[in-house]
Amino acid sequence: MNFQQLRIVRETVRQHYNLTEASNALYTSQSGASKQIRDLEEELGVELFERRGKRILGLTLAGSALLEIVERILLDVENLKRSAHQLTHEDEGSLAIATTHTQARYALPPIIARFKQAFPKVHLELHQCGPDEIVSLLKAGKVDIGIATEALHEENQLFVCFPFYHWYHGIIVFDDHPLNDGTPLTLERIADYPLITYHDGFTGRTRIDQAFAAARLTPDIVLTALDADVIKTYVELEMGVGVIASMAYHEQRDRGLTLLDASALFPRNTTYLALRRGHFLRGYAYQFLKLCRENLDEETVQRVLAGRQGDFVAL
Repeated sequence: MNFQQLRIVRETVRQHYNLTEASNALYTSQSGASKQIRDLEEELGVELFERRGKRILGLTLAGSALLEIVERILLDVENLKRSAHQLTHEDEGSLAIATTHTQARYALPPIIARFKQAFPKVHLELHQCGPDEIVSLLKAGKVDIGIATEALHEENQLFVCFPFYHWYHGIIVFDDHPLNDGTPLTLERIADYPLITYHDGFTGRTRIDQAFAAARLTPDIVLTALDADVIKTYVELEMGVGVIASMAYHEQRDRGLTLLDASALFPRNTTYLALRRGHFLRGYAYQFLKLCRENLDEETVQRVLAGRQGDFVAL
């Protein structure tokens, strides 16, 4: 048995049982990968994959049971490499963070600036993607930290999540819009206008929908986007009223637009910092977490990861 056999098994699953794609990802031949799988199955005495001819269809029951062990072994190998590098290069290396556009654009810049000042030799990889992709990257061990509002806290078997900060949605309109007349804002008044907001599954969109549904209102959502900059652009074109994360508004940059407080109309949102259990973190990764939240010191984080404390550290 060797690590390459285990990598081929893992990559075959990741590539939805397409052995050609798995072989390409690992820079090996398809025939060689197929032989490695057969050799491993022969050594283990069980078939890992269901097949139809030469085509792999999926995992067998045995394969499903053993995949978790394969993932854990390969994760431990990566942790061993990271740990050895940590001993000789404490302040050098890379830190991979997966987050959404909203967090990368509005919440993280001051934190990243302070981090780079403290660790100038650390290469920072910022992956901007949707919540589901952030989950996938964390599961695959391709990033060290995930930051998002959606999806992360639902994976409590694999991840440990820490609340990063709380925030609310706001209503953005052009300065002389009728909603900006000093009259108390209500969902009924907002629903009188076409709305522009986030795609499903992004930046608290579910809570926006829940608020209108609870009020038995069906707003006319004429346009959805992944980020607030696009939403604001179309509000400027007077296509509708925008519903955005309130921290995405900047008075100086967004001249001609006004943000109306809607904290009483929509539920509070929480953005989370997520770590995969068993994933080795370099010392500077703990420092990044501490910059995000003062009470996330290394001892606290390690205690939670080890399961010696609840998976929740309150703000």
